[in-house]
Amino acid sequence: MNLNIAPQEQILDELRMIDAYLNITCSEQIEEVAQRGNDLAVHIARSGKLLADAKYHLNHKMKDEVFDVLKQAGKESRTSTTAINQIIKSLCKEEQYLVDWSERVNRTATHQLDWCRTLISKAKEEMKYSSNYQNQGF
Repeated sequence: MNLNIAPQEQILDELRMIDAYLNITCSEQIEEVAQRGNDLAVHIARSGKLLADAKYHLNHKMKDEVFDVLKQAGKESRTSTTAINQIIKSLCKEEQYLVDWSERVNRTATHQLDWCRTLISKAKEEMKYSSNYQNQGF
């Protein structure tokens, strides 16, 4: 099975690019909001894939580290389960960082897309009220 998992460096580069886009303030001009909404939909899809890839790398690293840590802990019978878990977490900190950042980027893009929808709905309502106001002869 070919999963086409992005390498960690590519995940990091793409997250930087998407994050830079998410840190740009959008005006309330409806054309810009609509374009941003289209861009955000793409970023949501891509960041979701990056999140899955980051989780793949984390799980792979954790599997490898668990075996190594358990082998070492077996030699030292006094190692607690909590200590083993903390050791594994510390050994997988870079992979966990990519997972955390991917989740944040995906969540932020989703919230921004919701904001775009809100602005578009607001503009539609304003156009409707403006049209009604004009039709009444004011």
